[in-house]
Amino acid sequence: MSNDTPNAAQPLNLSVHDLPSPSATLEVPQRTRLGRLKMVLIMLACASPVIASYFTYYVIRPTGQPGHGALIQPPVDIPPVAALPLTDLQGMTVDPRSLRDQWLLVVVADGACDSTCEKLLYAQRQLRETLGKEKGRLDRVWLVTGDQPPRTDLLPALADTSVLRAPRDAVAAWLKPAPGEALSAHLYLVDPMGVWMMRFPAAFEPAKVKRDIERVLRASTSWDRAGRDPAIVGPVTTTPGLAR
Repeated sequence: MSNDTPNAAQPLNLSVHDLPSPSATLEVPQRTRLGRLKMVLIMLACASPVIASYFTYYVIRPTGQPGHGALIQPPVDIPPVAALPLTDLQGMTVDPRSLRDQWLLVVVADGACDSTCEKLLYAQRQLRETLGKEKGRLDRVWLVTGDQPPRTDLLPALADTSVLRAPRDAVAAWLKPAPGEALSAHLYLVDPMGVWMMRFPAAFEPAKVKRDIERVLRASTSWDRAGRDPAIVGPVTTTPGLAR
């Protein structure tokens, strides 16, 4: 016989777990509210440079002089490629969003480029050059509407211009002229986030346009970048006869 004795019966142990305290239950919605507040603060921090620049330009007005350009209210985002099909002069598709990160001074005209178009392209070039060391923050853009290609005699003077083909109706759904004016009568200013925010009058004064552009450049030094990266823009800079 074995000398082993059977183990004594072990008592049954019961574990008692504490119920959640009322204070812990109340912490859940508090954490949710705190998370939402942090998200709102982050969104405000991201938008603050834009808000600050617009506030500085349109409310504070350090020079005390009225703006020459008309503020677009509300500002209008650049459409996606499906709504604004852009192509370069070789017919390659260009995503409108690739134009972001710099200020854009935009001319809209068909390829025949009448005297008004020539005047705007000349003003566009001169205004950029007068910005001096800040000119790298402003891109010149010509949106060529209609079926006729841009006049070849103009191309040598457009070495620093993004020349893009676009359907007129698609451009007109984004940029709007002043009442009674043609779409091709204005210079349009688009901010680095791709938002159309200003339209200069058809009978603009170059000195006042320059002053307005300098104001927005001063107010936006923290949220745009000089010198567009050709690797990002791609086809925008590859137009025949043009060298960026």
